[in-house]
Amino acid sequence: MFETITPLFPGLPGGPELLIVLLVLVLLFGANKIPKLARSTGQAMGEFQRGRNEIEEELKQMEGDEDDEDVTETKTETATESTTTSE
Repeated sequence: MFETITPLFPGLPGGPELLIVLLVLVLLFGANKIPKLARSTGQAMGEFQRGRNEIEEELKQMEGDEDDEDVTETKTETATESTTTSE
């Protein structure tokens, strides 16, 4: 007769829990400091993402350099083999 509703994400806080967390934040930091805290958190996340993107770009460039070196080595080996077989 009664069906239980299982939450989609059981580990995430829902409505009442979120209100309690917000109330605790207001009590700890005060209403004036919360926008500054949110702004600094957003800036920190932006810096982290920029740093991650730079590292990913460097890794892609390094992979591209390694691929170029492999192609050059293969061409050199093929040229050396063809001169040895023609002699």
